[in-house]
Amino acid sequence: MDILKFSEDLVNSDIKLSLSYIIFNDISVKREHSQKLDNYISEISKKVKDTYILETIKDNEIIRKYRDFNWHYLKIDPTKIRPSAEALIRRILGDKKVPQISNIVDAYNWVSIETLIPIGAYDFDVLKYPMTVRYSKGNEQFVQLGGKVISLKGKEIILVDASNRVIFQYPYRDADFSKVTNKTKNLLLISYGVTGISIELLENSLKKFNYVLEIISDTQFSSSEIKKIKNY
Repeated sequence: MDILKFSEDLVNSDIKLSLSYIIFNDISVKREHSQKLDNYISEISKKVKDTYILETIKDNEIIRKYRDFNWHYLKIDPTKIRPSAEALIRRILGDKKVPQISNIVDAYNWVSIETLIPIGAYDFDVLKYPMTVRYSKGNEQFVQLGGKVISLKGKEIILVDASNRVIFQYPYRDADFSKVTNKTKNLLLISYGVTGISIELLENSLKKFNYVLEIISDTQFSSSEIKKIKNY
C-alpha cells in the first residue's frame, strides 16, 4: 500500500507539487552529537558562509522557487515567513546559532541547509496510513511544533494522516504530535517540492540524509527504498 497520496482536487489543480519519502527502521535518537556529526555541521556552516551572502540569498534559484510558490499560491509573504532552508541559512550568515535538538533532527536540518530542500521528519509509528496532501477545511485545528494551536482558514495545503490529524502545513510547518523524540524508533522522512523543483532534487536530499546517517550512527539501522509521488 502506498502510504502517501494527493487529494483529487489537488490532482486536478494547476499547482504542481511533488514529494519524496523514505522510512528508516531501528534508529537511535540521542540528545548529544557524535564528533562526526559535529564535523559535518562545521563543514556545511563554512560552505554556507563561503557561498551565500545575506543580501542575495533570496535570489538563489531554488529558494526563489519556494518563495514564489508561497506568495503566488499560498499568499504567504516571504519576507515575514521564509522557506525553512532560507531561514536557517540566514541564521548562519547572521552568526546566530541553529537550534540543537537531537542527532537525527539536527542531521536533517543541516541536510536541508546543504540541499536547500525543505525536509520533514516524523515518528512513523504514531501516524495512521495512508496520509493525504489536501486543502485544509475552514476552522480545522493544527497543533504546531511547540504546542501552539492555530485554526486553519480553508486555503492552506496540508498533510494529514488517516485520522485526519494535521501533520504538516505545506511547505514549512510541522505538527507537534508526530515529532521525533528519544522514543522514536522508526522514522519517516519527507522532502517537499513545489512548482519548478525537480523530483530528483527531492530524492537527492534524502540520499544525502541517508549518507549522513550512515556516517554518524553507532548502531545498525535499515531503510526502505526512496518513493516519489507528484500530483501532475
